[in-house]
Amino acid sequence: MRRRWRDGRGVLVVPGDSGEVRVALEIAASYRARTRGLLGRERLEGAMLLSPAGSVHTFRMRMPIDVAYLDRRLTVVAVRTMPPGRLGLPRLRSRHVVEAEAGAMAGWGVRAGVRVRVETAGGGGPAPGDAGSAASG
Repeated sequence: MRRRWRDGRGVLVVPGDSGEVRVALEIAASYRARTRGLLGRERLEGAMLLSPAGSVHTFRMRMPIDVAYLDRRLTVVAVRTMPPGRLGLPRLRSRHVVEAEAGAMAGWGVRAGVRVRVETAGGGGPAPGDAGSAASG
């Protein structure tokens, strides 16, 4: 059975050479929350996970953002910085997207090939191959 996240909060865990980096995470899993995303915001503390998602746009955004495309196992496929007013191309194999303020992901160690983890209040991230952790879908 495929599992999905619910709208809410969690933690993005990025493994690194000197330990894990833990980033506050907003989870946008419903159609409405994914559609709203970061529109109209001046800032974002931490990151936002859009799931499911294979591409994003930055129309009506007020700030440039970093975008990490994740596959179904939460491995980073690509990371791009997008200025406002752009349409991102869909990424092959991308199932989830993480957005953050421009420049943040490099500081966290988010780069292609890194496998991240998402922890939610429901406990932990998805099992290998699962799409999410908090609710059955």
